[in-house]
Amino acid sequence: MARVTVSPEEFHLVEYDAGEIASIVSELADKVGFGDRAIEIHVDEKTPLGSSAVVALDPITVTVESGGFEDAKKLRHLSREGVEGVIGRHLMRTKDRLNPQFGDPPADDDLPIELYTAWDMYAVGRLERLGFPSQRERRRYHFRIRHGFTDAADRVFDRLWAGDNLTWADIQAASAEALAAKPSAPKKKPTAAKGRA
Repeated sequence: MARVTVSPEEFHLVEYDAGEIASIVSELADKVGFGDRAIEIHVDEKTPLGSSAVVALDPITVTVESGGFEDAKKLRHLSREGVEGVIGRHLMRTKDRLNPQFGDPPADDDLPIELYTAWDMYAVGRLERLGFPSQRERRRYHFRIRHGFTDAADRVFDRLWAGDNLTWADIQAASAEALAAKPSAPKKKPTAAKGRA
């Protein structure tokens, strides 16, 4: 089993239980294939927002704003699916980064949003095949927003979603293929320059 630690150990602003989060992440990590690796989860309970990031690979360290784990129907309470979705996506991407055959993607902060999104589709598609909830059509919509509402984008999305053993070069090529079919934004008509009085 993965060795998971969660901070804070006790929550005061949200009704979360550190032991429950650790148990969910441990089960998830085992299914993803992380064995006995150390994983640290740092939850910022002071914000209801939901951003998250992997900030270190050894130990695997994920920071999460508390909204990322929140049950949308029961505010300030933990959602198991929320934990599985957020941490699962990051663990899949971390697994890729630790695999020499995958390639050498830039740091997340340096990734164009289109590539970040394409990689997410590959990660969440694999999670779905492990039995975790995926919200596939919601993910498809996110992909379309970044890559265009085209048949080509849908075909690329389906390929990424069903993909296995893809490399970083494969993800770059898939994103570029979808973007190539994206209609150009209409050009704005030039406005007449106002002269000085």
